[in-house]
Amino acid sequence: MATTEHPPPSRLRAWMLEGLSDMGKGHAPKGPQAEKAPVQEGQPWYRVMCLTGVDYFSTLGYQPGIAALAAGLLSPIATIVLVIVTLAGALPVYRRVAEESPHGQGSIAMLERLLTFWKGKLFVLTLLGFAATDFLITITLSAADASTHLVENPHLESALHDKQLVITLILVALLGAVFLKGFLEAIGVAVALVGIYLALNAVVVVSGLYHVVTEGHVVTDWTNALTAEHGNIFVMVGVALIVFPKLALGLSGFETGVAVMPHVKGDAGETEENPKGRIRDTKKLLTTAAVVMSCFLITTSFITTLLIPEKEFESGGQANGRALAYLAHEYLGNAFGTVYDVSTIAILWFAGASAMAGLLNLMPRYLPRYGMAPHWARAVRPMVIVFTLVAFLVTWIFDADVDAQGGAYATGVLVLISSAAIAVTIAARKAGQRNWFIGFAVISVVFLYTTVVNVIERPDGVKIGACFIAGIILISLLSRLLRAFELRVTSVTLDDMAERFVRDIASRKIRFIANEPDNRDKAEYRDKIEQIRTDNDLSAQEDFVFVEVTVTDPSEFEAGLVVRGQVMHDRYRVLTLESSSIPNALAALLLYVRDTTGCIPHIYFEWTEGTPFNNFLRFFLFGQGEVAPVTREVLREAEPDRDRRPRVHTG
Repeated sequence: MATTEHPPPSRLRAWMLEGLSDMGKGHAPKGPQAEKAPVQEGQPWYRVMCLTGVDYFSTLGYQPGIAALAAGLLSPIATIVLVIVTLAGALPVYRRVAEESPHGQGSIAMLERLLTFWKGKLFVLTLLGFAATDFLITITLSAADASTHLVENPHLESALHDKQLVITLILVALLGAVFLKGFLEAIGVAVALVGIYLALNAVVVVSGLYHVVTEGHVVTDWTNALTAEHGNIFVMVGVALIVFPKLALGLSGFETGVAVMPHVKGDAGETEENPKGRIRDTKKLLTTAAVVMSCFLITTSFITTLLIPEKEFESGGQANGRALAYLAHEYLGNAFGTVYDVSTIAILWFAGASAMAGLLNLMPRYLPRYGMAPHWARAVRPMVIVFTLVAFLVTWIFDADVDAQGGAYATGVLVLISSAAIAVTIAARKAGQRNWFIGFAVISVVFLYTTVVNVIERPDGVKIGACFIAGIILISLLSRLLRAFELRVTSVTLDDMAERFVRDIASRKIRFIANEPDNRDKAEYRDKIEQIRTDNDLSAQEDFVFVEVTVTDPSEFEAGLVVRGQVMHDRYRVLTLESSSIPNALAALLLYVRDTTGCIPHIYFEWTEGTPFNNFLRFFLFGQGEVAPVTREVLREAEPDRDRRPRVHTG
């Protein structure tokens, strides 16, 4: 709704605000045009899988070492439990999420629909806090592990000793620079990195299995140690079930897999309203990634546990955070090991790119729409700077330590997966799918158990998540407060009767009366007109049109405005509106009438009883309160020119 033209922005400002998040462009159109909107041009699913894979597959860089520290000799058995949970739990959940949310919104959008008003917004903000924990710790943890591989390379160890924090910060800064430059060809880079990295890992796995077979005593030594430590297979499985939550990092990547759905190429001719091809191929993406990763998780945990001395996994050990790199150097030579290190460093660094893409997809979908972020939060570059600075802070707090960040990362991953499991459980129940409901309910219990155990074992994770949640809620509410007096109406549409009322009254002086509907009987409208005439000393010949606003969901920030006209009691013309805020809706209507008729409209109010502070809180939280002065303030911000500003009268 245009008002006064502003001078063109500076080149720096124009560059910073250029474009929106590439990941965020997958919104489905709404309205009648939705079914006709073609699916955006995308990539084959196996190429998009590699974009997810830079996050998911890169965990091989540190997962075997973390598993060995967490489970010790039971690492292979605990990893098998993790794989079962992955294939029988996380995979079915996210295949269902792909069906229910095919535009990349993820499980958060599914849960958002279940709760309304402020409780729904606060719930989503909480989940966004855990999502921010997941994605930001992915950036910092991956960069920290990449620097670990670099620092502990035999050729560079002496030169880069004690430089890990600096190197990690440089890697995070380089990641931010990539997004500031522009990040449109990520999939091509991801395909190359994932292809090379998985090939090199396959070589390490084959080499490791060869040494396990040829050095038969390592298997015997391992089984004897297991028996001596745990007694029998049932005790081993029981302990593995208890410790497997510590291996939860191996579940990362599923949320990102759904987030990249808009990039998956659908079938020819399909629409955004019903993208069956995209959903089908995203399921292939999720299944293939999970199966490939499961195979690598089992084999790598087996060979690292059997071939690497236990002390090397501990802090300061040569396999700490880089178990497979240790085997690459040990059995395939430093030349191959260096190539493996370079590949690992590259994919770990680029795993941060996948997480950054997830952040840029997720935050602009919710916060600006809630009014809980500035307009510039929809642009890529300002948000990249914000996320990069936060990543700097997290890296500095954790001193670029991979193990120290594992708890926070696992907490973010598990909370998101648990919320997804709960979301699909509710969806199956609503669809009347009893068997799926029972299955998803069991999976939800498993993930909730895993989350609780992880929080108890590593409370630092939930503390970091709580800090992100508190920060997001505080900043969001502050932003909402600062933006409260914006117009907040994206469009105004009048039906035929309302258009007729406006055309008729525009031939005289346009006078509206703001009325809070009560009984809507004849006496209410008659008494209101008499009161307005008396308070404002208007003659009996003056003509009026009533305007009545019904507040729907006051927690919504912006939406289109539909105005309907009706004649009450065969005499009184009334414009009815539904909006999240009365003052903003009235201001938008006044500006629309001014722009379409060329006349300055007048609107008449009566003062509201109550203290100004309480009335402002009512406006901020419930869209009501002291309507007259707030309407005038919204108009003042929307139209700086006093001569063109609609007139507000209060008596």
